Amino acid sequence: MALERIGLYPGTFDPITYGHLDIIRRGLKLVDKLVIGVATNPSKDPLFSLDERVTMVRAETAELAQSLGADISVMPFDELLMSFAERIGASIIVRGLRAVSDFEYEFQMAGMNAFLNPEVETVFLMADAKYQPIASKLVKEIATYGGNIDGFIPKRVAHAVRAQMAYKRQHKSD
Repeated sequence: MALERIGLYPGTFDPITYGHLDIIRRGLKLVDKLVIGVATNPSKDPLFSLDERVTMVRAETAELAQSLGADISVMPFDELLMSFAERIGASIIVRGLRAVSDFEYEFQMAGMNAFLNPEVETVFLMADAKYQPIASKLVKEIATYGGNIDGFIPKRVAHAVRAQMAYKRQHKSD
């Protein structure tokens, strides 16, 4: 019997976008089980707490897992990526690329990760062309100014983003 191939798709997912879901859907073709690692990354000043992001990612991937008969789990992590990968038994890190600028950063990270553990491979998946311009940071910026974000993120997530933005605006003036 072959060993189960576990993949890890790490990110902050603040918020999860259609681009993320595209990479998840395609990453599932490469592994038997996909763990979506939701990172703390306080340097990014997240809109949502870690627990909120984990809940949103679980909600958005549950239907996908069921419809594809896929094994997806969502786990928070606050440690070195390679330590987390080793802890969950991942042999593949799945990363999405949108543009050349993404590649430079991801290439450097993949090299460092390979140095830390050469047994774990990094696989890059290009985002589908229709999702390439979507970035969580830009979605939040559009939402900050009341723009329409419905084409970039799932409906439940868009509702949560708008509610969080309204809350922040209300409490900013206090």
